[in-house]
Amino acid sequence: MLYHYTDFVAFDGIVRCAELRLNNILNMNDASEMRFFMNGICRAVTERLRANGEEEKSHVIEEFFRKELEEEFRYSAYAACFSKYRDDAAQWERYGHLGQGVCIAFHENLMQKMTGGAVSLQTVYYQKDMRGHSLVDEFCRLTMEERRFSEMQQQLRGIMNEAWIQSAAFKHPSFAREKERRLVISPFVLNEFAVEPRYHVSTGRIKKYYPLDLNRMCGRMGLHISELIGEIIIGPTSSQSIPILQDYLVDCGLNVLKDKISMSDCPLRKPTS
Repeated sequence: MLYHYTDFVAFDGIVRCAELRLNNILNMNDASEMRFFMNGICRAVTERLRANGEEEKSHVIEEFFRKELEEEFRYSAYAACFSKYRDDAAQWERYGHLGQGVCIAFHENLMQKMTGGAVSLQTVYYQKDMRGHSLVDEFCRLTMEERRFSEMQQQLRGIMNEAWIQSAAFKHPSFAREKERRLVISPFVLNEFAVEPRYHVSTGRIKKYYPLDLNRMCGRMGLHISELIGEIIIGPTSSQSIPILQDYLVDCGLNVLKDKISMSDCPLRKPTS
């Protein structure tokens, strides 16, 4: 199972509206998202070039990365996040509205079958040392070749796009406890992606997201959305009653899910007023 911890507003969007929102990774809880990976690759490439006596070329690639990172928002990936951990205290606190929300368990094998084209299901890696990453070899190989910088820059652009895509699957090791998987799209390199972005307007700001139509994605596999969901767990500090949630599911046409509800066993302390 893949567990998605959220609040009841988002739960309504997923279950009743059959819409899964993919949000900008740069706005997620790790403040170094994406750039963490890019900085690690840059550091590994420049260190190897300097070790090979290519000090000048190390400065060239360093400047190339610096300019890229200034444009990071243009390369933003969008994702919906899941954990492999069921009924986990840290997940409830970070993503489940301090335990007052809900957790939806999705069948991982079915989620995997729904991917393809613009959408991928990625395992998140919690790795700080990028020296052994294959992209380091690629960047160094191109940089070491004797050619005009304009020609080299064009080829570097292709590798850089791949680096931005892969950056969505790396986080700082301090988040390793999350054991995260992500449903990801990278719109900047996927011109064929048919889904148009939408905007969520709140009192404080406007956020961009991409909606995935779960009914359509399940329909392509001959499934009903209810078959995608294996369990619904009410948060440990939530006041939500099971009978009301059962009525809600029945009225949404999801009768089969009403017997898949449980209360969290996590002994999370209720927030004080």
